[in-house]
Amino acid sequence: MSSDRACMLCGLVQTTNEFSREGCPNCQGIFEEAGVSTMECTSPSFEGLVGMSKPTKSWVAKWLSVDQSIPGMYAIKVDGRLPAEVVDLLPHYKPRDGSQVE
Repeated sequence: MSSDRACMLCGLVQTTNEFSREGCPNCQGIFEEAGVSTMECTSPSFEGLVGMSKPTKSWVAKWLSVDQSIPGMYAIKVDGRLPAEVVDLLPHYKPRDGSQVE
């Protein structure tokens, strides 16, 4: 059984321990501003992995909207919904589960 989780906002994949200890290096500020825990904003259910060593130079990173994020492993699709407190802070939020914002 894997202990990997993916951030529902940026798609970064890390272990549960890494998210618990350090949060999401791309999104932690947003989660703190919203007053929610990192674990509420990650999911153990995700599909596909893409390794990004130079996100600013990658067309795939741009397609996944992570071209301004740190290098790492990113999920293509992440199941789950972010808490409303986070979504309310993001006027251009696009869910990573393939659904649309209502």
